[in-house]
Amino acid sequence: MGVLDSGNTAWILTSACLVFLMTPGVALFYGGMVRSKAVLNMLIMEAAALSVTMLIWGLWGWSIAYAGKSVGGVFGDPATGFLLKDTMVAQDGVFTSATLNNHGYPASVDVAFQAAFAMITVALICGAIAERVKYSTWMIFVALWVTFDYAPMAHMVWNGGLLSADGPISQAIGAHAHDFAGGTVVHINAAVAALIIVLIIGKRKGFGIEPMRPHNVPFVMLGAFLLWFGWFGFNAGSAFAANGTAGYAWISTSLAAAAAMLGWGFTEKIRTGHYTAMGAASGIVAGLVAITPAADVVSPLWSIVLGLIAGICTCLACSLKFKLGYDDSLDVVGVHGVGGLIGTVLLGFMMEGTGLFCGGDWRQLVVQIVIALIAIAFSAVITTIIAFALEKTIGWRVTPAQEVAGIDLADQGERAYDFAGTASSVIRDAR
Repeated sequence: MGVLDSGNTAWILTSACLVFLMTPGVALFYGGMVRSKAVLNMLIMEAAALSVTMLIWGLWGWSIAYAGKSVGGVFGDPATGFLLKDTMVAQDGVFTSATLNNHGYPASVDVAFQAAFAMITVALICGAIAERVKYSTWMIFVALWVTFDYAPMAHMVWNGGLLSADGPISQAIGAHAHDFAGGTVVHINAAVAALIIVLIIGKRKGFGIEPMRPHNVPFVMLGAFLLWFGWFGFNAGSAFAANGTAGYAWISTSLAAAAAMLGWGFTEKIRTGHYTAMGAASGIVAGLVAITPAADVVSPLWSIVLGLIAGICTCLACSLKFKLGYDDSLDVVGVHGVGGLIGTVLLGFMMEGTGLFCGGDWRQLVVQIVIALIAIAFSAVITTIIAFALEKTIGWRVTPAQEVAGIDLADQGERAYDFAGTASSVIRDAR
């Protein structure tokens, strides 16, 4: 079974908790952006991302992604690790991990860490479809998408599959594809899925006509700060050990986030004359997204450059939805799609030793572009099938009247804020 490395075990279990915290962080980040009549729906959608994903992961998601025998380099056999039977064993009536991995920490800890990654990936999607989607449909979508999209994508990239560093595509091109913590698996994957659903379900009533301002900007800022904190587990934890690479990933992650926040802010100042809190929050997240695939292989200078580019480009990209006419409510495509693509592709220029700028090898750039394009195509096809099937059966949207009145009241039967009660208490106290 090997020798337990308690340091690595403690760090990866801590990282799993940090990554788990990212989904509540997204809940606040997105929750503050929506109008007050839809905030509870957004928060409960994020709760479903946690709960439904965890159940699917324990049943067969872990097996498809990491435990099962590979089928064509695309997915693992779901039976091998069904209900985690490959990782758990009972000793004297107490369950523990059956094995240790190559880094000396228990397989059970790895299950937890990877489950948190699956949760946050699904959680990102619902920002694009905010204020108009039925909770029941969303829960079914989460179960299907984790099964048929996320788990196979994780298998392809991180478990020796089709898009992995040693997979057939990398071998054919002659360079090792690199995705340290999820540029393809998490951000490109989630953004493409979000865009597909948006195109199928259509725009919010009043999109492009009436103002749809965030109802609680402090929520948004708090969510961004929690995401930055959680990202230390996301990126530094992806070193899979308590070592120098983990420490450097912490540094490069923060450098990129800081540079992106400033890049977004300067762009916003030039365009509108203001540095906004919303822009600062979005810029932070854009930098975190962009550095994710590259946190271990780009120098401090290139981390800053990557963050600046991401901040500027995502700021400009977020306005395209109005010109192109798709209602990505909270800019999932603009921030996570564009940011993830920037990080994945520019890694081909900036990667130490093999990047075009830092090693003179064009093949690293080619392999990064190829895996990004395949990830886009895979996510688009799988999500289209799932989302279209749900649209034609149970439907995605609440009624127009329910949307106008507020999805919180229609779908959850409650409101986030008791404005009527507050007003009546003020009148009573005045008397």
